[in-house]
Amino acid sequence: MKRLRELSESDHGTALVELALMVGLLGVPLLLGVGALAPLVYASIEVENAAHTGALYGSQSSTTAVDIIGITTAAQTDVADFTTSLNVVPVTYYACATSVGGTQYSSLSNATSACTGTNNHALQFIQVLATLQVTPVIRCPGVPTTWTLSSTSVMEVQQ
Repeated sequence: MKRLRELSESDHGTALVELALMVGLLGVPLLLGVGALAPLVYASIEVENAAHTGALYGSQSSTTAVDIIGITTAAQTDVADFTTSLNVVPVTYYACATSVGGTQYSSLSNATSACTGTNNHALQFIQVLATLQVTPVIRCPGVPTTWTLSSTSVMEVQQ
């Protein structure tokens, strides 16, 4: 009886009990949150890689820049987990060398006539937009049931 009274009066182990309570209250929800977001982060990285791969394929030449099937296939092949549900939209456009971020032209003739002056010529670009609908594994109240992930990659077409 004396030993039981000594144990009840001492504070040995209280830190361990406090730690167990805090891990239960904070650690488990954080762990569940990480588990819910990890597939979304993975899918986001895959979508970015797919857009980049599609643009890389299209940037090889003027011929591959207009090869919509080839660009789409290259992007979808890069994301083996989401091949069928990945939407790929490639767009080819032209811009003047001195104002690459400026006006975009849909045809080479329009760009050539607009790009005047020294060292100003038309450049061809390929832009690939990749989108994917993802459903999170864990559903939480107030959080959307599906997420739309998208990524755009732009590269200059090699002449």
